[in-house]
Amino acid sequence: MNTYTLKDLVTIKNGKDHKHLADGKFPVYGSGGIMRYAESYLYDKPSILLPRKGTLDNIQFCEVPFWTVDTSYYTEVNETLCNPYYLYCYLNLLDLSKLNTGTGVPSMTFDSYYNIKIHLPSKSIQDKIASFLSTLDRKISLNRSINAELERMAKEIYDYWFVQFEFPRSVSGESGLPELSRTDDGNGQSQFPDANGRPYKSSGGAMVYNPVLKREVPAGWEVKTLSSVCDIFNGATPSTKDESNYGGDIIWITPKDLSDQKSKFTFHGERNITQKGFSSCSTHMLPKGTILMSSRAPIGLVSIASNELCTNQGFKNLVPKEIIDNAYLYYYIKMHIKQIEQLGTGTTFKEVSREDLVKFPILYISNRDLYKKWYSFVKPIFDKQAMLCQEIEELTSLRDELLPLLMTRQVEV
Repeated sequence: MNTYTLKDLVTIKNGKDHKHLADGKFPVYGSGGIMRYAESYLYDKPSILLPRKGTLDNIQFCEVPFWTVDTSYYTEVNETLCNPYYLYCYLNLLDLSKLNTGTGVPSMTFDSYYNIKIHLPSKSIQDKIASFLSTLDRKISLNRSINAELERMAKEIYDYWFVQFEFPRSVSGESGLPELSRTDDGNGQSQFPDANGRPYKSSGGAMVYNPVLKREVPAGWEVKTLSSVCDIFNGATPSTKDESNYGGDIIWITPKDLSDQKSKFTFHGERNITQKGFSSCSTHMLPKGTILMSSRAPIGLVSIASNELCTNQGFKNLVPKEIIDNAYLYYYIKMHIKQIEQLGTGTTFKEVSREDLVKFPILYISNRDLYKKWYSFVKPIFDKQAMLCQEIEELTSLRDELLPLLMTRQVEV
């Protein structure tokens, strides 16, 4: 191992204002990630992006031409001495919070970074480790991209069928799923017609005004309350003063877990609880497929339970009375989260109560054959997304476990 300071390995540069730039293809990074895409770039070689203000734990890496704003630094890496991706992984292992020089807003200076001690193996070993780790990260990134495209597709179908009510009119009991190819309605709007090219609403399907939703809905469809289509459960927290309540095999979720994972599906939380901890509080064991919705600090994080689990008191958990309804319920809650947020009350922080949520209106699709056709279309998408999310979880865990071992040469590649 050779010892350096970061100043030996990189030259740190300031980001610049981006507001004058026209839109384009080059990513513009802030300390929180990509903000937009612009016509110009500041640097076009592999670079480690270091936070200057705000979020100090978000070191980023970019290997395409980019722009970075003035809340971040970018680096010109001495590639003779170090592999840029290896150095990025190394820096991610460090706790930079102790180097904070800000009083109000967390801040980092050039000197804070430049004086960091770095221990490096030979360049050839760095290259091998970086190649292995970047392969894992590329696979994780690819899975996320596929999932994002699948989500776009599923959400678009939901919107056409159950928001715009342009579902295929030919759907009935045992008929096959209509071809969902797009057509143009003559006004530049793409639609999903039935086999005869007849989307429901625009081809004259009967609509009636609903005073609760304050909009027209298909004739015969009902408006119910959430409590009529799902059971709603609160969560709870075992005493944190008793360590024996934690570290067991019962999955226990907090809003922070949803915020950190940013996933449509939730597999685990940061901490498990024991059977003793579970029995000591009023949390509730929830089945796979439950819709988890954070109801305070913050309101509105939504995910689907991929395992049997329980939550803390920061949730209202929706267990559909018909399990196939969880797909519709997920999108309906996401679509109406602003209205749900408005139910929040409280002085210190807003919270949505169970009493208010049980009365929240939901459009019930009375034509169950229609619903089942839609579900048969989106279920394979949900299943694929869940599989990819599970793979992301496993690859991320593998990477995070191997990273310190590789950096300290306890494991070889």
